[in-house]
Amino acid sequence: MTKKDLFLISRDEAVAAIADGALGPSYKTAFFNSLQDALDQVYSLMPSLIIVDMDPCDTSVLPILRTLKKDPVFSHLPVLAIVKDIPDVSSWNDLPVEDYVKRCDVERELALRAILTVSRVERTVETNPLTRLPGNIAVSTQIQWRLGEEVPFALAYADLDNFKPFNDRYGFSRGDDVIKMTGRLIRNLVKSGQPEKSFVGHIGGDDFIFITDVEVVETISRQIVVSFDEIVPMFYDEADRDKGLITSTDRQGNIREFPFVSVSIGIADTQCRKYLHHGEMVQVASEMKSFAKKFAGSCFTRDRRAPDESLSNAAEMP
Repeated sequence: MTKKDLFLISRDEAVAAIADGALGPSYKTAFFNSLQDALDQVYSLMPSLIIVDMDPCDTSVLPILRTLKKDPVFSHLPVLAIVKDIPDVSSWNDLPVEDYVKRCDVERELALRAILTVSRVERTVETNPLTRLPGNIAVSTQIQWRLGEEVPFALAYADLDNFKPFNDRYGFSRGDDVIKMTGRLIRNLVKSGQPEKSFVGHIGGDDFIFITDVEVVETISRQIVVSFDEIVPMFYDEADRDKGLITSTDRQGNIREFPFVSVSIGIADTQCRKYLHHGEMVQVASEMKSFAKKFAGSCFTRDRRAPDESLSNAAEMP
């Protein structure tokens, strides 16, 4: 069974040693001296749990946690606090953690509290188990909420091409690695291009959604396309990499040659046309994604049509 990733934030070596012994059988634990030091890894890896030893001298912890919890991509990330004293009941609404364990009880209770905290969040929050990104319900909620706010935004629908032949050739384990890489790549580039008020979701399989401001969506999409094409060859065996293609079976059972996996992105935005329901916007983005698939290799297309125009009038952005 694959161990879940866990981040422990503590300057106390004794706490770190106890945590390592208690959590080692169930979690792959990474240790950091401060939450600020861990942030880059949080954004990249999306751990299953963050345990924070609440140091009263470190005044940056609570502001960082509050910022993390306000971000729709990371709001579901559970945090377990190690505290000297039980917090006042009145302070819980302001404390951005899911649970706590007293410092004097760390050795006895930490493992159980960690398991319960993760299990509670997994039962109540819908995330994709591979990428730990928000799933379908969160995607629909985000789109509908933004439509109700009537603030312009862009919705991008990303999908992998030639992924089934890759899975058939190399197996599901390596296919899962490509899915996880794609999720990390999209999340990192979206959050880098728009650190606040952006969103990334994984709606299943090799399909991803991301939401940004209208002004940055093409720049981010272009970065995803270029970076994906640079990274994906590393998932192929050297012989296949040298050939630039693989031999696999198509959906009809025929053996044929396939190019490397690529990514197609379709973009819809609320400046081009008005939407009342999240399903309408996803449908247009999906149409644009299907249109992007007509072009060889990775690319993105953006809906620039008037309501009565056909797909041929959409703009292709390689």
